[in-house]
Amino acid sequence: MDDIFTRILDLTSYLSTPLLHLLEDLYSGIFNGHLESLVALCSVEYSSSASFHHERRSAFGECSSSSKRNVATSRGIQRRALNVKESLCVNTSTETETGQTHGGVPLIFGGLTLPLYGLRVFQRLALASLRYFLGYCRFTIDHVKRTISRVHKGVRGSADDIGWLQRTPGMPPVTDGTSRFLEVLQDVRNGNHMLPDSFIYLLIPGLFSNHGPLYFVATKRFFSKMGLACHIAKIHSEASVEHNALVLKHYIEELYWGSGKRVMLLGHSKGGVDAAAALSKYWKDLRGKVAGLALVQSPYGGTPIASDALREGQVADKKARRVIELLISRLIKGDFQALEDLTYEKRKEFILSHKLPEEIPLISFHSEASIAPSVLATLTQIAHAELPWFPLPTFCGVPSDDYVQPSRKVPVMIPVSATMAVTALHLKLRYGEKSDGLVTCRDAEVPGSVVIRPDKKLDHAWIVYSSWKKNPSEPDCCEMCEAILTLLVELGEQKKADKKVD
Repeated sequence: MDDIFTRILDLTSYLSTPLLHLLEDLYSGIFNGHLESLVALCSVEYSSSASFHHERRSAFGECSSSSKRNVATSRGIQRRALNVKESLCVNTSTETETGQTHGGVPLIFGGLTLPLYGLRVFQRLALASLRYFLGYCRFTIDHVKRTISRVHKGVRGSADDIGWLQRTPGMPPVTDGTSRFLEVLQDVRNGNHMLPDSFIYLLIPGLFSNHGPLYFVATKRFFSKMGLACHIAKIHSEASVEHNALVLKHYIEELYWGSGKRVMLLGHSKGGVDAAAALSKYWKDLRGKVAGLALVQSPYGGTPIASDALREGQVADKKARRVIELLISRLIKGDFQALEDLTYEKRKEFILSHKLPEEIPLISFHSEASIAPSVLATLTQIAHAELPWFPLPTFCGVPSDDYVQPSRKVPVMIPVSATMAVTALHLKLRYGEKSDGLVTCRDAEVPGSVVIRPDKKLDHAWIVYSSWKKNPSEPDCCEMCEAILTLLVELGEQKKADKKVD
């Protein structure tokens, strides 16, 4: 498709340029050249006749002072017209074949004066029509070029932006920590919990987390049962990256000064981007207060989902932006900048201006969603709905007046995994990229970090929401988060030991 659109664009440029040149040559050659020469000849006859009559009036004393000025003007016009006539190689002899002359100009052109002036009016109308036609041709050709370019951009999409971090010179390389992570995960599943209580563990939710009441709730409860201090950051998930970075900076400082313990950060999706922005912009204030950062399925380099929807120059880009802005700004009361900050353009601008500190331990976790047909029937529990009290019939006597029947809670199930499978299939077919449904694997790898590439098929929402049907033989999201943070603690101790050796 790229080659077809490129050839159409080249052919349009090749055909349009000679056509415009041809029309402009006709405009300058035919109308500005020969027709002006004929009108000049007519002016010779007219000026000659005027001079002749003025000279006669002067001889008989019928000419006033004003007529004398007209005679001088007429003679000037006659001289200019005769010069034009000489340049066109017209016979300037004082006699014609019939021998009749008027001031040295043949009388044969006298009858052509009015038709030639009418032709001059027609010339001006024709020139105006030609200018309008040329302008319309240029407008049509430019419009065709713009349309082809927009379609070409729509077909290419984010193909040139995916994985730009790996292609940027000067970026530190990543280290594969998958094997060690799997060992730690196995120890966690065997009941060997190694997370120390000398840190505060802060879980940072991602985009639209405010509308999922169970976001990170299971993980927080799991850590609390082990006696660990764990918090979920209370941020507006639909706010911009810079706004949330400042909020997280204050949040981390409050936790540190309140407990005296350093904070371990684990951010999911946009939460990881917000946390990385806080460390990049406010590291002078957060130095010594943050022990490490784990970015879980975070679009650190950007995401094609946001870029394809908001990229300028694509077909129907304005309508798509209006719909998305209406959903975010009006329906869920968020900031449209939150989604725009995840585009490749905004991420490039921010990362190149604000780099992560090298001394902070970093972990990047990304996964690939399953696109099997069986996933389309998978339901994900995202919330609990509390049913109101309903009187139920009793069969063991009449209950007392003090008896209050408890309300009932039912899980809210939606096909999140099915949605992620569809978008993952879309990214696979369009770009040939592995993804968790929203973030490609290459864009989730932070330069200079230890990368975890699990062998399981996990979609973007798996690590914060649980499935309806759980497999007891597989690790759940709580155990996965514990293994990630345990590896992050090990990485921090290793960096500290290396620093002492140096």
